[in-house]
Amino acid sequence: MTAAEAPARAGTAVSVDDLSEMYRRMRRIRRFEQHASDLYKKTEIPGFLHLSIGQEATAVGACWHLDERDGITSTHRGHGHCLAKGLDTASMFAELMGKETGTCRGRGGSMHIADPSLGIYGANGIVGAGLPIAVGAATAAQLRETGGVVVAFFGDGAVAQGMFHEAVNLAAVWDLPVVFFCENNHYAEFSPAAAQHRAPLSARAAGYGIGYEHVDGNDVVAVADLMAGVIAGRRTGGGPVLVEAETYRWHGHYEGDPERYRTADEVTGAKERDPLLVARTALAAAGVPGSGPDALGAPDAIDAIDAIDAEIETEIADAIASARAASEPAPQTLTDYVTAPRADVPEPAEASGEVFRTMDAVRTALDHELATDPDVFVAGIDVAAGGGVFALTRGLADAYPGRVRDTPISETAIVGTAVGSAMAGMRPVVELMYFDFIGVCLDQLLNQAAKLGFMTGGAARMPLVLRTQFGAGKSSGSQHSQSLEALLAHIPGLTVVMPSTPADTYGLLRAAIRDPNPVVFVENRLTYGRKGPRPPEDHLVPLGKAKIVRPGSDVTIVSYSRMLTECLAAAEALAADGVDAEVIDLRTVVPWDRETVLASLARTHRLVVAHEGVQDFGVGAEIAATAAGEGFWHLDAPVVRVAPPAMPAPYAPSLEREWLPDRETVAAAVRRVCAG
Repeated sequence: MTAAEAPARAGTAVSVDDLSEMYRRMRRIRRFEQHASDLYKKTEIPGFLHLSIGQEATAVGACWHLDERDGITSTHRGHGHCLAKGLDTASMFAELMGKETGTCRGRGGSMHIADPSLGIYGANGIVGAGLPIAVGAATAAQLRETGGVVVAFFGDGAVAQGMFHEAVNLAAVWDLPVVFFCENNHYAEFSPAAAQHRAPLSARAAGYGIGYEHVDGNDVVAVADLMAGVIAGRRTGGGPVLVEAETYRWHGHYEGDPERYRTADEVTGAKERDPLLVARTALAAAGVPGSGPDALGAPDAIDAIDAIDAEIETEIADAIASARAASEPAPQTLTDYVTAPRADVPEPAEASGEVFRTMDAVRTALDHELATDPDVFVAGIDVAAGGGVFALTRGLADAYPGRVRDTPISETAIVGTAVGSAMAGMRPVVELMYFDFIGVCLDQLLNQAAKLGFMTGGAARMPLVLRTQFGAGKSSGSQHSQSLEALLAHIPGLTVVMPSTPADTYGLLRAAIRDPNPVVFVENRLTYGRKGPRPPEDHLVPLGKAKIVRPGSDVTIVSYSRMLTECLAAAEALAADGVDAEVIDLRTVVPWDRETVLASLARTHRLVVAHEGVQDFGVGAEIAATAAGEGFWHLDAPVVRVAPPAMPAPYAPSLEREWLPDRETVAAAVRRVCAG
């Protein structure tokens, strides 16, 4: 054994060469962060900046045994994690400066650096949000059986988040290869840990039935030694584990933080356990070969360590120069990466097969995609053993073992699993039992699924489908009847699909699963028993394309989902009165087909929009505004919206009938428009 291969200190598996490399990586993080602080003060870095100075050993030690199979999720204080996993300093400085050569093409910034090609599934500006995403990435690793492991970094403050509970619990239930790695720096923003929690992490881990490990987070060798066994255990099916590394952040919560919540003496005392000093002392004690012999011909350890420092200084200086010289994103690229380009899908021929139901269409579409694409999996509450609350997925779990999965009642973890597994290359289809529950998991849609493609400059793939259902008219009450598509329509990056027929349900769901963008697929439960002709197996319906389901010349009626049936019935009743209504099924609410609607308006000169979502600020308002702005000269009458009043859905049948529009309401509105 050579001196370089010998352990750096007794009782460790880390050689002198390894410790030298660990020091180099920690020094890279330290100097990156210190220079970032200086650049921020010079206003060369815009926005917010959260630095990890003092926490270098946790990042390097936790990532030391990871390879190309493995992934990490990070936090708003994530520069060190990304560097430790292999990102280069030049693209990271460029990202912090908002340059086109940045890791995320200047779209993410300090809190949102990601590179899925390196298994870096994103730093995150939402506290705790990376934990459900890590569960998704670990699910992908488990399904692919590669031995991959995911390390989910989080701070002690994130333990108070519901996302922490949901993610750890789901990982435990599924025995996922994920390490929940807490960098306990003893402060959640400005609050000490003692003011935030009453139970230690060791007790929490026991409550979830998973392993717990504690380590000195300022000693990179100790962290790496611990993680050697932890990572090896996850590779062989050991299930999740929670690691707590105690460390300290030297700077405030953010650059500019006045730090009135702690004393200067406390910070000075913490610096006595500087992770770099701990490693440097160990290297010097080990007699690391230097850059040249001293007067006695013995190795000069300090010179060798200084040589590493000098190497890093050159690297950082070159990286900053490169970033400064890079161009900012061009204004004409403003809308790039909001959505991924989707393949052109031609409008299919009308279905003409045997009669089947909408509920059959859902199951058949899922079955087809599971059978033809091994990257597809289905997850949700009771979707496997029970087949879902409406039995739509019954039998699929037996047909596709491990790929149709029951989850706990944890909507945030469910959607976060979809986000993380999609970033890792899967095509998840997850179910939200009721549309009304969208608020429970909105962050994972609003700030993760919808934005990560854009914020990573297109690097993050997001081919996921969130299936859900709604349906007023059966006294389901205010919390189980809501049509909330307008809420999602205001979130750039999401596609929202609401089919009305069995054939379209089949073709649109298959198209959604194959699409590179996050799709919310909303079914109306009152249509599950609706019958129609079965389309051929290869039937696909283009997303974002409306369909004229009844040509007409006097007025255009636009609708979608179950309300379309009411509009068609109204159109037939109006025909008896000599009013020829053209009925358009949007099918996709976002992006909606402006061209088809405006072209119809140009022919009929009148427009009525009907939907089950409440009227105020709804989809009809957007269509009406577009008609008034882009189709004004075609209008012979005001645009009329038919929708429920802006109030919760009533429970009593008499009130619900008054609240919910029907074919008579639509027909009455059309008569008013045509009489004007």
